[in-house]
Amino acid sequence: MTTVLAITDGLLATAGLLILIRLLRGPTIHDRLVALDTFVTIVISGMLVESARRGESANIIVLIVVALVGFLSTLSAVRLMPDEELP
Repeated sequence: MTTVLAITDGLLATAGLLILIRLLRGPTIHDRLVALDTFVTIVISGMLVESARRGESANIIVLIVVALVGFLSTLSAVRLMPDEELP
């Protein structure tokens, strides 16, 4: 089980680095917004893996609330964002 968790940590770290690059270099605000939402998902996934490693389930409610807040913030940002012309 620890091998699976170590591989999962490595994959999540790689995905996080790639998403941070997209967040910093995204050509449009839409790309940055999607990258930010994906980064929140990766952080939540990493926290769930750590919760599974420790065998505790107390943090799951907090993680669900963080996921919902991230989703609602993305929706509100898209709603307030001006329309851009696609190239």
